[in-house]
Amino acid sequence: MRFQHVDAESQRFKKFYPPILSISYKFPLSLAAPQMKFVKKSVIKAPPERVFAFHELPDAFERLMPPWENAKIIRMADITKIGSRAIIEQKIFGIFPSRWVAEHTAYDPPRMFEDVQISGPFRSWRHQHLIQPHEDGAILRDEIEYTPPIPILGALATPFVITPKLERMFEYRHEVTRKWCEGEK
Repeated sequence: MRFQHVDAESQRFKKFYPPILSISYKFPLSLAAPQMKFVKKSVIKAPPERVFAFHELPDAFERLMPPWENAKIIRMADITKIGSRAIIEQKIFGIFPSRWVAEHTAYDPPRMFEDVQISGPFRSWRHQHLIQPHEDGAILRDEIEYTPPIPILGALATPFVITPKLERMFEYRHEVTRKWCEGEK
């Protein structure tokens, strides 16, 4: 992307205010929110089949919901059925009610399953749950591609609000999964 100025007025502005043009060039303001990616991976000392089996438990999603999350599961999804939908109600910042509908779009045991947001707090959300063999057992890898809810503000808030929340949530989820798969109480 290159800045092009065609009229004389623009050329005079460029001559007297180059830092402003430089900032505009490097950080163009756009109404389109950027696509973000979050990845969490952990080694679990259990075979991939066991790690995948944990996610197939009827109450797996309830187990994976951190206790500090102010969320209510309205409907559970069955990850084994493409098109199955989960519905979660929560309050964002403890104030704003939000209803999240996620649909399962891929199922390939014991390697992966995927869900996407149909409606909810993000402009878009695609979550792949990947399980790969590892010499010590399996790697559990969560990859989330998402677009923040508010275009410019959401992108600016991501490192301060969204990313820390995802890090804390997935640290909890991976620990719950690890304990179950490795047979800890």
